[in-house]
Amino acid sequence: MSTVDGGPTLRALRGATTVVEDDAGAIVAGTRELLEAMFERNAVDREDLVSVIFTVTADLRSEFPAAAARELGIPDVPLLCATEIPVEGAVERCIRVLMHLYTTRPRTQLRHVYLGAARQLRTDLPE
Repeated sequence: MSTVDGGPTLRALRGATTVVEDDAGAIVAGTRELLEAMFERNAVDREDLVSVIFTVTADLRSEFPAAAARELGIPDVPLLCATEIPVEGAVERCIRVLMHLYTTRPRTQLRHVYLGAARQLRTDLPE
């Protein structure tokens, strides 16, 4: 569904990454890398953001991934952090992002971003 005037439409963009250890610096750095890749690959302007939901696996407890968004200069967008359900065999030390934004890109042209060991979550997507 798009707007009548061809303007921006509310869309959702996904991404995930992994970190090598449960360390505050690693969580912020990994999340920052993921967010920057999501912004770059999709020409996201921070003004177009509506909200961002972060989830982490239960083995990550040293920092909130939202701290990386604040460091990137996103002070006024609602951010939420939560823990993933503990599914047996799930990717470990994984940070996931669900970003809501306005964009003129059709849903089929959004480039979801999966980095590190999280690439195995969506092997059907192009780099």
